[in-house]
Amino acid sequence: MTQGWVRYFPRPVRPYLLLARLDRPVGTWLLFLPGFWGILLARPVMDGTSLRLILLFALGALVMRSAGCVVNDLWDRDIDAQVARTAVRPLASGQIRVKNALLFLAVLLALGCAVLAQLPVLCWYLAPIALLLVAFYPAAKRVTWWPQLVMGFTFGFGAPMGYAAAAARLDMTAFCLYAGTIFWQLGFDTIYGFQDIEDDARIGVKSTSLLWRGKAKFFVTICYALATILFTASALLAEVDGLFWPCGAFATLILIYQIFTLRPDDPPHCLKLFKSNVLYGLALAASLVIGRIV
Repeated sequence: MTQGWVRYFPRPVRPYLLLARLDRPVGTWLLFLPGFWGILLARPVMDGTSLRLILLFALGALVMRSAGCVVNDLWDRDIDAQVARTAVRPLASGQIRVKNALLFLAVLLALGCAVLAQLPVLCWYLAPIALLLVAFYPAAKRVTWWPQLVMGFTFGFGAPMGYAAAAARLDMTAFCLYAGTIFWQLGFDTIYGFQDIEDDARIGVKSTSLLWRGKAKFFVTICYALATILFTASALLAEVDGLFWPCGAFATLILIYQIFTLRPDDPPHCLKLFKSNVLYGLALAASLVIGRIV
């Protein structure tokens, strides 16, 4: 039975809401936050233009995350049917036909193009790269042990997009932010992947979670340390000062907590740690805002 607010919608609509993962907003937050950081780093003053860009990126994150989920489930519908956690997904369970999913995807992409049209021209040139990453990501687990790294490049692309939208250029600040976001997402998606390692091993799906299962804390520590170093570099390059540094240090404690409490053999706890990255992302964003105004 469908749970949560989705059950209040007409029955024919519910599978599409679930296909778009609208009942699970964590992914949308994790796609939106790097773009939010990019905007904050590029624009020292929080004005009307900044707020407009933030709202556009929030809407774009919602639409494009939904589109990414449709692409992922189209690729993985046969694999999802063999994994306990994903077998109930609308495409894997047969609730939605492939043809209808493709039509739904076309609508989402059209909405994404409408959002993109409101952004500076530089973002138009970057958008095709993002679409290629979205299309390739689901295939990565079939050919490499590093699909989470590909996910980092994909979900993290909002960082240079946000910076480009706000600054109308790309520079070393944007590249450090993007690189840091990739390592951050590599770390938390590896934690997320520990939920499925038994099924993944059984059906032959590759992941960094399987590859580093025996050295999980070491691997996640390296990822988060590199992310922190690169985020620090981007803040220095953007000349963020004030209270950013103590506030940013507080945000980093969330990552440290994840490392020390990580238990790869405890799927519910891994999911809890994964979700805590939304709090980390918001704390880092708040640190940037405070660092600009105090």
